[in-house]
Amino acid sequence: MNVFLWVLQGLLAAAFIVSGTLKATRPKEQLAPTFTWVNDFPSSVVKFIGITQVAAALGLILPALTGIAVVLTPLAAVGLAVEMVLAGIYHARKGEWSALPTNAVILILAAVVAWGRFGPHAF
Repeated sequence: MNVFLWVLQGLLAAAFIVSGTLKATRPKEQLAPTFTWVNDFPSSVVKFIGITQVAAALGLILPALTGIAVVLTPLAAVGLAVEMVLAGIYHARKGEWSALPTNAVILILAAVVAWGRFGPHAF
């Protein structure tokens, strides 16, 4: 189970490093074709979301890898799970039903990491 959790952490971290870096560094106009939701938020909010995603991605890996402040790993997973709940609510309110399965899968993966790292497979 520990290896499985590490794989999930790695997959989530890779995905959120990429998407978070894009949101934190690119102007909204470049993001809009892929992330249509950015048109509904100020640039500062989009950048903040990107920064939090990068921070969470690093939090999934670095504390566990270094053995320093290891409680940050499951907390990072909880943060990503909460973000996916909020993203799902946003997409549902906009009628963007096709986005919900992705949000749900990421939510489940993050919740499994949080459960495992808070509970039976904590560091």
